[in-house]
Amino acid sequence: MNWLLRASRIAFSLAITCCARPALSDTISINGVSRTFLAQLPDTRPAPLVIVLHGNTQTGTDMATRTLWPAVAKRERIGVIFPDGLNHAWADLRPDTKRAGRAPPKDTDDVAFITKLIEKYVAEGSADPKHIYLTGISNGGAMTMTLVCARADLFAAAASVIMNLTDETANACRPSRPVPMLMMNGTHDPLIPYHGGRGTSRFAADGFWSTEKTLAFWRRANGCENGDAAVTDVADRDNTDQTTVTQISSRCPPGRDVVLYRVNDGGHRMPGTYSDARFPRVANAFFGPQNHDIDGAETIWSFFRKFP
Repeated sequence: MNWLLRASRIAFSLAITCCARPALSDTISINGVSRTFLAQLPDTRPAPLVIVLHGNTQTGTDMATRTLWPAVAKRERIGVIFPDGLNHAWADLRPDTKRAGRAPPKDTDDVAFITKLIEKYVAEGSADPKHIYLTGISNGGAMTMTLVCARADLFAAAASVIMNLTDETANACRPSRPVPMLMMNGTHDPLIPYHGGRGTSRFAADGFWSTEKTLAFWRRANGCENGDAAVTDVADRDNTDQTTVTQISSRCPPGRDVVLYRVNDGGHRMPGTYSDARFPRVANAFFGPQNHDIDGAETIWSFFRKFP
């Protein structure tokens, strides 16, 4: 497992910097533990707020420098927060035995952490409580689902990237109300298998639901009909990335949308309009191909801005 962690750090450290870092580095105390985060806030008050959760072994700074979220936030005049998980991990609903990589310290309460962050910015007038959004990648995607399960009342919409549910997370998930949900998963993900079970990586954990079963769970939670409403192939803007994207929508009541972006032949990577690594072959070897037809941050924000 240590080899996996070192390899993950090497691969992620090769990523290029696309955007300026958020302006504010801050801390907040949760149950006597100091928690760190980065925040980029607009002059407009109150503004919509997006919370972006990193993957296992990563930090908030990684998400700030390796995605377009800072640029999207600046253009759209929205706030964005990049929290740090303890031990570079999030305390989602999975047991530690079902993780591939780091685990947070025992008794870590990340639901309380994110809740207190939201309360802080709402109380000071920076964030509009009706426009709080949540997204995360990999372990951050699992934490996104956990937060929707535990505190659906806080969020106008959510998006999970390269993550599926497990029996443990699904059995413990009882959202207090429907929350619009976007999913974005690759069909050749070596860590979070699209068709469920255990990924092809020797370090992958077992017990994941398939993406289709996970999608069906959120459709039921939001009162949507079974089956796909529409299946639309996205324009293949980069035919050299070995991947394509298909958008799958659902028949849901108004304001309860559930959407899947299936990255055909995509790996354990967030789609981006720029390369996320200086040495793509290294990243491809560990995590599979990255799609460049869409940008994850842009696509997710286009979904978020429709709600509530």
